[in-house]
Order: sequence, then structure tokens, then C-alpha cells
Amino acid sequence: MIAKRKPVSEDSLAKHAADVALAGRFDDLLAQARAAEDALRSAQADGASAADLRLLGKRLDETLTAVMRAAFAAERAEIGPRGYEDRIYRRKATATSPVRAWTMEAQRLLTMRESHRLVGIARLPQAPAV
Repeated sequence: MIAKRKPVSEDSLAKHAADVALAGRFDDLLAQARAAEDALRSAQADGASAADLRLLGKRLDETLTAVMRAAFAAERAEIGPRGYEDRIYRRKATATSPVRAWTMEAQRLLTMRESHRLVGIARLPQAPAV
């Protein structure tokens, strides 16, 4: 006799619904990140002050973080609510093409954010000690 699957818990359904909602904002968040990057690049080309470059760099970091989180949420949403509870189900689902595409996109955005954090945020000169 084959045992029936356990039904998906309410907690997993709630997490899945939250991830679906966040994943739905991915395109908007990506557009915001592109706009923030364009603003930073144009300020660099115009020779803006270090304070302005730092502010724009921080804004780009925030938008990259938001879009990266949306990509990871889209990955989890693509797996489905059972993936929050069943590690074997999650492991099998990660091998599917749509989940792999979201995984690659999320990893690309994570790498972009980390490299921006290393070299993209302008450092302000320290004030001399009094």
C-alpha cells in the first residue's frame, strides 16, 4: 500500500504566497536597479562629489539587494509550497529548467551586488582628529 502525502502546512502556503508576491515585483525592482546604476554612472561621468557618489552607490546597493531577494523568492516560488518542507522535493525541483534559470539570475545579481560593495561605493575622506 502506498502512503498518502502529507498535506502542505499553512505556514508553507503563507511563505509561498509571500514569495510569489515578491517575485511579482521582480521586473519593477530590476528597472529600479537599472535606473540607480544609470544615475551612478552618469554622476561618475559628470565628476560629482564623493558624497553624492556615495549616496548614489548606497542607493544602487539597496536596489540590487531588493532585486536579488526578489530573484531568490521567484526561485522558491517556482519550486512550490512543498519545497519549504520536503528537502527531496526541493532538490528534485531545483533540477528543472525554470528553477535553474531563476537560480542563475539570483546568483548573477548576488555577484553583482557583492562586487559593487567591494569597489562601487565611494569612500568619504575622514575628517582629521581634533
